[in-house]
Amino acid sequence: MSKVKYRFNTRTLSYERVELTTKVKILRLLSFMLASIVFGILFFFLVNNYIDSPKEKMLKREKNQLLSQYELLNKRMDQVNVVLEDIQRRDDEIYRVIFEAEPIADNIRKAGFGGVNRYKQLEGFKNSELIVESAQKLDQLSKQLYIQTKSYDEVYKMATGKEKMLASIPAIQPVANKDLKRMASGYGMRMHPIYKRRKMHTGMDFSAEQGTEIYATGDGVVAEVENSRRGYGNHVVLNHGYGYKTLYAHMTQYIVRRGEKVKRGQIIGYVGNTGTSVAPHLHYEVIKNGEKVNPVNFYFNDLTPEEYEKIIEFSSTPTQSFD
Repeated sequence: MSKVKYRFNTRTLSYERVELTTKVKILRLLSFMLASIVFGILFFFLVNNYIDSPKEKMLKREKNQLLSQYELLNKRMDQVNVVLEDIQRRDDEIYRVIFEAEPIADNIRKAGFGGVNRYKQLEGFKNSELIVESAQKLDQLSKQLYIQTKSYDEVYKMATGKEKMLASIPAIQPVANKDLKRMASGYGMRMHPIYKRRKMHTGMDFSAEQGTEIYATGDGVVAEVENSRRGYGNHVVLNHGYGYKTLYAHMTQYIVRRGEKVKRGQIIGYVGNTGTSVAPHLHYEVIKNGEKVNPVNFYFNDLTPEEYEKIIEFSSTPTQSFD
C-alpha cells in the first residue's frame, strides 16, 4: 500500500494531504515503463554479446576444434606435398633419365585450375581463408598425384619396352672396326677442306675404301633416302624412335628404301665420295631430340675400354674434316 504524502502550507501553517492528479500518475507510469524497457534492452545486449549460453559455449568449443583440425590437416598436406615433391624429383632425375624420357615440366605438374572461382561457395564466412586454403591444397595434391600416376604408367610402358629401346638406340660403329685409324675426323670445330675455314663439324668421318659396307647402328625405320651432288651427297636417315635419328652421308650407293624397317648391324649402303666430299669416307651423325650430338658416345656395344680410349683420342684431334 502506497504511503500517504503531506506538504506544509505556509499560508495556513498546516499540513495538507498531497493528492496526485491523473496526469501525473500517467507520466510516472510511463517513465517507469520507459526506464524498464531501456534497462531490459541494455540487459539483453549485455547478455547476448558478453554472456554465452550453454549451447553457444558448446558451438564455440566445436568451432575451435574444427579450426585446430583444419590447421593439422594443412600441416599434414604440407608433409604429403614434401613427399610428393621427392617422388617427382626421383621420377624426373632417375626413372625418366634411365629410359631417356624428357622430365615433366613444372608448369604442367603445378598448374592451377583455370576458369570460374571453384571456391566461391566457401567464401564470405569467418575463417573462410583457412577453409579455401585447405581446399586449394587438396585439389592441387589431387592433380599432382594424377599426373604422377600417368607418369608412372608411361615409365612402366618404357620399362616393359626396355629391350626394344636398347636395340634401337645407336650403339655400334657404322663402319667395321678393323682399324681405328680409319676414323678421320671427329665432332667439333674443324677446318673445312673446301672452304678453308673453321666450321662446326656435326658428326664423325670414317675414312674407308669406296664400296666399304655401312651398317645401321640401331634398329629403326628409314626416314629419308636422297640422291644429291651437294652437301651430304647420297645419304640415308634412320629414325630409331625414343628421340634418336642417325645420318649416313656421302654414300656411293644405298640399298634401303623409305619406310623400310632395319636392324642393328644390317647393311644399308656403301662408302662413297658423293656431295661435298674430298675423299671416300662416311660422314656419320647422331641426332637426339632434334639436336646433333657427339657420336663418340654411342659406340658402347662393340668397343673395348682400350679401343674406346683410342677412338676418343682420334676424334679429339683437331684434324681437317673430309666434308
